[in-house]
Amino acid sequence: MSYQQYSPRGFGMLPPVVKNLLIINGLFFLAQLTLKQVYQIDLVDYLGMHYFGSSLFNPAQLVTYMFLHGGFTHIFFNMFALWMFGYTLEHVWGPKRFLTYYFVTGIGAALVHMIVLWINISGIQSDVTAVMMAPSPDAFAAFIGEHFAPYQGQLTSFINSWSMNPGDPAYINQASNYMNELVILKMDVPTVGASGAVFGILLAFGMMFPNALIYLYFFFPIKAKWFVIAYGAMEIYFGFANNPGDNVAHFAHLGGMIFGFFLIRYWNRKLNRFTNWD
Repeated sequence: MSYQQYSPRGFGMLPPVVKNLLIINGLFFLAQLTLKQVYQIDLVDYLGMHYFGSSLFNPAQLVTYMFLHGGFTHIFFNMFALWMFGYTLEHVWGPKRFLTYYFVTGIGAALVHMIVLWINISGIQSDVTAVMMAPSPDAFAAFIGEHFAPYQGQLTSFINSWSMNPGDPAYINQASNYMNELVILKMDVPTVGASGAVFGILLAFGMMFPNALIYLYFFFPIKAKWFVIAYGAMEIYFGFANNPGDNVAHFAHLGGMIFGFFLIRYWNRKLNRFTNWD
């Protein structure tokens, strides 16, 4: 049995939507760097996606966040994947359908990420209430360790001082202020990147060309369907692991794949065509 080997074309032969998305993302990245270095204006503060409960949230950010990136490595891998897999999808679907898919998966990723944030932040706010019902240095320290571990070192002195006067209302009020400030800080953390849409594109390629060979690091062949499944499994694992130092929006990636899956199924039913995963 022979398998199709997948190889994208050069930049000059790219279809219009993929080419323009690459150009627009590149221009936005240059604008990010220039405005921050020259004018100390961070576009992420305005166009990055913030939690809907944040004072910085704007509905337009559900779209604009897709055109900002956190660094060169971030934009490089997203644009590489867009070039690598988007080329074939746009040729198969046409520009209009591909652009629709790109934005549906990108916005869908944002919505899933927002739901996960809501669950997470709601849990933290419930824990704030629980601590304040029976305030103590130990309860406060446990709260910080569970939800805001990177700030433990900065609050050690406060916790030690409070331990010497556990019933002092001033320390209790300060602990409440610290917790509320940290919750607001978490709400204000922006999310950026085209990764949600890119993961949707990856999912689509795996569904439409399951046996196409993809060469990992240019040497190791793997069929597209296994590549997609492996990536999806990794995102599920790291999403639930929720490691303190991990700032990747794993559930946004999964959201792009989920919305992409159901959109493709909808299109296939509408056209009475079915995708075969064999």
